[in-house]
Amino acid sequence: MAVLGSIIKSAIDLRDNLVTEDSPVEAQHKVLKNLLEKAQNTSFGKYYGFKEILNSENIEKSFSKAIPFHDYNKMTTEWWCRVHDGFEDITWPGKPTYFAISSGTTGKTSKRIPVTDAMIEAIRNTGIKQVGALTNFDLPPDFFEKEIMMLGSSTDLEKRDEFKEGEISGISASNIPFWFRGYYKPGEEIAKIADWDERVQTIAERAHEWDIGALSGIPSWMELMIKKVIEHNNLDTIHDIWPNLQVYTSGGVAFQPYEKSFNKLLAHPITIIDTYLASEGFIAYQQRPDTTSMKLVTDNGIYFEFVPFKPEYVNKDGSITQEAPILNLSEVEKDTDYVLIMSSVSGAWRYLIGDTIAFTNLEKAEIIITGRTKFFLNVVGSQLSVNKMETALRELEQQFDIELPEFTIAAIKIDDEFYHHWYLGTTAKIEGDKLSEALDNALKEANKNYKVARGKALKGIKVTTVSPSVFHEWSAKNKKKGGQVKMEKVMDEEKFADWEEFVKAIQQ
Repeated sequence: MAVLGSIIKSAIDLRDNLVTEDSPVEAQHKVLKNLLEKAQNTSFGKYYGFKEILNSENIEKSFSKAIPFHDYNKMTTEWWCRVHDGFEDITWPGKPTYFAISSGTTGKTSKRIPVTDAMIEAIRNTGIKQVGALTNFDLPPDFFEKEIMMLGSSTDLEKRDEFKEGEISGISASNIPFWFRGYYKPGEEIAKIADWDERVQTIAERAHEWDIGALSGIPSWMELMIKKVIEHNNLDTIHDIWPNLQVYTSGGVAFQPYEKSFNKLLAHPITIIDTYLASEGFIAYQQRPDTTSMKLVTDNGIYFEFVPFKPEYVNKDGSITQEAPILNLSEVEKDTDYVLIMSSVSGAWRYLIGDTIAFTNLEKAEIIITGRTKFFLNVVGSQLSVNKMETALRELEQQFDIELPEFTIAAIKIDDEFYHHWYLGTTAKIEGDKLSEALDNALKEANKNYKVARGKALKGIKVTTVSPSVFHEWSAKNKKKGGQVKMEKVMDEEKFADWEEFVKAIQQ
């Protein structure tokens, strides 16, 4: 019997039974009040009258009325530029210890997002809650004795002036609690290797030394790592070397597009748990097994607001109009797409993170990620969100029994007529015309607005298939491999032209 695992599991169960939680709405009220109290004497707090907001009858409404929405550019130009220069008490008391470097999926230059000690603590506390939630998944006691492979960006953070910089996964891994370090793999030495290919090769060479029970990381990069371990060690599946692997925690990206190809690397099914860790904070995690939704972290350093995701509220660059209606957690509705707005202990205020979400359970504040504000294709009124695109692609996977883990799309004009041009990542050999017809029909089923557009100005779709590896190489060329790097799903005309030139060059 796994005695240590039983003790750990029992301790987690006991902690969960002793801890009582406020309702999500009550927790959010407390978080907002705490944020305003802590930051009222900062430059930002004085400018926007946090003290007056705290004395108002309804601090949620007063807060949203007093402060405009901020995207990264507005936040940086008006406030964070001084934080970057080393000034203190600008948007949060003191100075941040770190900056999270993020190019996201669309940025041409890296963003430098403050990560304060308070945010590090909040991320750590949410991580502990997530570990505690594992007891809900009916895992055997010996699971809690196994090691966890966390595949993120390098923990060898760069020094810039008085600050340290890196991707949020690297910052988080460099701040893991001391009691967790014995379980953490690939370990501090390998995690510091900056070159992703070298780091993964080293993991493959050392894989036999570890007893991995859980994996954590972005699905596309995790899949490549597993393939490298299998190839290097001449295995059939990853379970040949890690027989006790039972859990995979996906990070910030929906797992469904990768499910078919991922499962081929396994000898038997494992438990999939979704999480939502962004450069701006640990936003949500899956708390229970009978759903694929994630619990919004409502009691730990982040206050959330929501804007209905409608074309009239979203600008061409993905930002939202200042006149857009704003809702707090008590006002949202189920199964409705919202733009996510955050205020946090890192000094982000009414900040547009760029993601869209939908609530699946209001009482539990459970959500799914539905897309990106910039990944919204509304040329000629098609109103295609990433969520609708993914739904159609899952239909294609079933219809043709193929794997489609990666894609990108752009609206193009041919002889003054509009088309959608899709690039699908697959190794299957199927005629483009057949895929085009099937995808067109699936999109009509998934989205009534698309169906209307297809009867008017949108003349059709084109499909080009390429190897999924092309998408990985594109990410490596434009950003870097591994970490939080995600493929852009919708491209503008300029980016799409670059993409097509890249595809031609790599296929020659």
